[in-house]
Order: sequence, then C-alpha cells, then structure tokens
Amino acid sequence: MCVILNLLIMKKILFSTMALMAFGFMNAQENANVPITNNGFKQGDVFMTGSIGIGSESTGDNKTNSFNVKPKAAYFLTENIAVGAALGFMSGKTEVPLAPDVKTTEFSVGVFGRYYFTPGSTFSVFGELGVDYIHSKQEALTEDTSNAFRIGLAPGVNYFVSQHFALEATFGVLSYRTNNPSTDGVDNTDNFNLGLNFTDINLGLIYRF
Repeated sequence: MCVILNLLIMKKILFSTMALMAFGFMNAQENANVPITNNGFKQGDVFMTGSIGIGSESTGDNKTNSFNVKPKAAYFLTENIAVGAALGFMSGKTEVPLAPDVKTTEFSVGVFGRYYFTPGSTFSVFGELGVDYIHSKQEALTEDTSNAFRIGLAPGVNYFVSQHFALEATFGVLSYRTNNPSTDGVDNTDNFNLGLNFTDINLGLIYRF
C-alpha cells in the first residue's frame, strides 16, 4: 500500500512539474520576439542546485526506509557550457522480522558538465554528463565497505520562475557503475543501466547568483 501511495505521489509531482515546464515552453514560443532580460543563464553565471529524496517501501513485514541528498554547484564557462562539482549522501535501513536490521550509507563526490541548448531563455533543455566516486558501507551482523565509480548521462529541463530561481528535472537514461568490495574473495561488480524509471527521475530547484 505504501509503495502504491508513494508512486502515485511521485507521478503527481512529476506530471505537475512537466505541465508547468510545458506551459513555460509554450509561453516562451509565443513571446519569442520579446527580448528576455531577467531570466536565463549567460557566460560567467554561477548556480547551485540539488535533489532530496525520501523513500519508504513495505513488503509484508519487511520495511525499507531511505533518505538521500545531492547538492551541486556549477559555473558557465561559455554561453552554453557549465561545469561543476557534486556531493552526495544516502542513508537507508531495511527491517526484516527475526533478523538484524541492515543499514546502508553511501557518500559520493563527483564532477559534471552540462550543455544548455537555449541558456538565455526562460525554458531550456540540457544534457548532463557526470562522473562520481562512491564509498558505501553496509552494516548487519558484519560491516562491509566498497568503493565504486559511476558514469551517468542524462537529459534535463529547467524553467525560470523568477530572476534567480528555476525548477529543474533530470531523467536518467544511461549509466555505468563498477563496484570494488573491500571483502577478500568477492569479485568486482559492473552494472550497466539503460532505461527510465521513477528512481532515475530527479526534481530540484536552481538558484542563480
């Protein structure tokens, strides 16, 4: 029941955001000949963005709760290209009857680059390529750690609602991750993901300085 409720809430937020951005796009098209002076990006701009996620899943008596946050900051090297850095933190706990709780924490640091197709407009589409280093720890009866590298490519959109604030949505499409466990005798794991699901959709808010 909780899973269904969470999916419905996520769908409502996603569709509402996309509807707002679509309205902004149509409005921008209607006013294409009107100079935009307040909204949009330009060379030399600095912005901060990020995402926060809270999840809860129940299957019978098994329960999983998670929390994640990933702030980002970037600088426009040119009119269309922005480069920046990102930090990340994830914490999760799985509760299973008659078994120890499984706690997972994950820290990440990375760099990313974006190409904006119409940076000076209120509405813009962009592509993002990012590389992250990830350190993970899992605690149950024993404690296991691992290190990983992740490469991800994702398209996104942003819509300025004021001179400094914009809504943002990114959609994960292509990613590759290689995981190196610290436990002796455990092989590395390579994961390639191509597709789109709710865990790959991130909604955020941009602040332009």
